[in-house]
Amino acid sequence: MSASDGLTRPTRVHPTAVVAPGAQLGQGVEIGPHAVIGENVSIGDGTVVGPGAVIEGWTTIGKNCRVGTGVCLGGRPQDYKYKGEKTFLKIGDNNDIREYVTMHRGTADGRGETVVGSGCLFMAYSHVAHDCVVGDGVTIINSAQLAGHCVVEDYAVISGLAGVHQFCRVGKMAMVGGMTKVVKDVPPFMLVDGNPASVRGINVVGLRRHNVPPAVREQIRQAYRILCKSRLSVSHAIERMMEELQRSPEIDHLIDFLRSSARGVMR
Repeated sequence: MSASDGLTRPTRVHPTAVVAPGAQLGQGVEIGPHAVIGENVSIGDGTVVGPGAVIEGWTTIGKNCRVGTGVCLGGRPQDYKYKGEKTFLKIGDNNDIREYVTMHRGTADGRGETVVGSGCLFMAYSHVAHDCVVGDGVTIINSAQLAGHCVVEDYAVISGLAGVHQFCRVGKMAMVGGMTKVVKDVPPFMLVDGNPASVRGINVVGLRRHNVPPAVREQIRQAYRILCKSRLSVSHAIERMMEELQRSPEIDHLIDFLRSSARGVMR
């Protein structure tokens, strides 16, 4: 039942839940048994919080999210430099956050906030550390871990038990294979696997799923060959891409990503 039905769903708080007086609960929010909602938490319309979840700190959750059993959101960052500053966790709409997921607030020395987009799926036991930025439509599979200051772009997939080193970026529509150790930036649209990890090809399934046209997919495949098979330096690979590839928003995004890499690019 939703506002589009012309009906209003009441907010429901289980008698065993603890909701601080200052917490803001939107229309139709449901708080499950033994959940704990802190003083500075804001939860958007239609969001459901499961049993035993703890949401604390300066945390904002958007509309129509599902927060599973035992989830911990907005906790203190696991960083020795954190001294109790006012920092934030901001979560968008329509996210499915499964059992025992953890997400921490930012740090004063970092962005000051951890940001999660909309339409994401965080499977059980996955972790988003302080100061991360996660885009829209991201899937983080069971027990995958993001260290502090990571960036995960839209529609990326990080498979089970993978670990992403702090300050790394995972590009748009990229896929990181299970148990992969990521210590450099993962280029957009690529498939990364192994330990030590390397680019194994393009993420064909993801590109098709998001309706990237065949002609653009072929240009991305050519970009992969230039970047990973030509033995050129990254800067020379970029020059060759600009000379040889038909430009598109996807190719432009890939080139911009490569140019802006601070940690180096996985190849």
